[in-house]
Amino acid sequence: MSSKGTVVLAYSGGLDTSCILVWLKEQGYDVIAYLANIGQAEDFGEARKKALKLGAKKVFIEDISKEFLEEFIWPAVQASALYEDRYLLGTSLARPCIARKQVEIAKREGAKYVSHGATGKGNDQIRFELTCYSLAPHIKVIAPWRMPEFYTRFRGRSDLMEYAKVRGAPLPPTPPRFWRGAQRVQGLAWHCLALSRPTVSVFCQNQAPPGLYTKTQDPAKAPNVPDVLEIEFKKGIPVKVTNVTDGTTHCTSMELFVYLNEIGGKHGVGRIDIVENRFIGMKSRGIYETPAGTILYHVHLDIETFTMDREVRKIKQGLGLKFAELVYTGFWHSPECEYVRHCIAKSQEHVEGKVRLSVFKGQVYILGRESPLSLYNEELVSMDVQGNYEPVDATGFININSLR
Repeated sequence: MSSKGTVVLAYSGGLDTSCILVWLKEQGYDVIAYLANIGQAEDFGEARKKALKLGAKKVFIEDISKEFLEEFIWPAVQASALYEDRYLLGTSLARPCIARKQVEIAKREGAKYVSHGATGKGNDQIRFELTCYSLAPHIKVIAPWRMPEFYTRFRGRSDLMEYAKVRGAPLPPTPPRFWRGAQRVQGLAWHCLALSRPTVSVFCQNQAPPGLYTKTQDPAKAPNVPDVLEIEFKKGIPVKVTNVTDGTTHCTSMELFVYLNEIGGKHGVGRIDIVENRFIGMKSRGIYETPAGTILYHVHLDIETFTMDREVRKIKQGLGLKFAELVYTGFWHSPECEYVRHCIAKSQEHVEGKVRLSVFKGQVYILGRESPLSLYNEELVSMDVQGNYEPVDATGFININSLR
């Protein structure tokens, strides 16, 4: 059979993408497997061997963890980005970063196609494909889980397991009860199967089992002594973390973030169990672990409020909400998201200083802050010193506002 062309497959090494790799070959494509290292615990050497055994023409394993952190996570920290007031966007941020490198490889290798293993019901298909079409409109996307010839043949994981067995693809030891949606330096996401049955009471059998969590300790079993940290920011980005308790210091972006994941995980910080609104129009339940992101969210809010003008911050808060929505729905590379990111970065020019915090039993407690650019005037706000303020002026201020 003559080749239909080369396709670059976003390959995780899991059951879905392993089967998709074999299936694409059966359809007549030359497959290049691309595995993105975004900070996950993975045996990349084993993944390479597995992809080659399944018939990949080439395998690219790209370490994009630094650019993921500095070009995607840091802007989200600056934005104080939360989707629907709770979700810290870990998976949402990873997809445009992964897809960007996928497009680079496709261009370099002269591939006419890219492919992914995202479900036809989820958000990731949108995030992958909007990125691809933004950066390379001429490259076509092959989305097996949206193709009738694929999804009518493989109606679930049991069909995939059987196909993998017949085709000689390595199988997971046991069929997993839960699906891991994503693993990355930012955190973990779990979806589907038993999790898709939300129940009113979390005390019912629907409560997530303790073994599900791998990045965070159960807060009830966390240490009885807190870790006291000091985190320094410049332009709204963390540049240094110091453990006041033992003197440990980290200054590079990756070391700092990994350390906050370690400390937050030890104390059970960053667990959420939510039902969210997918862009495609359905609700889904997800369980997320984001220790470092949760710590930085609270600490950044504190230093921002300390150093940013009130009216500027009101506008920036609205931009942060819009940013979170655009990231979640896959529009990272859209002109509006680029504009919003630029505005948010501008707002962070004076967000500088240190915040002291305690991490303890699943919680982040702010203990204090300092900044050379602080807008806090202790004398002006004091109840004991009049400062440069005439109390009588407040009478007119109140009267004018009461006219409404």
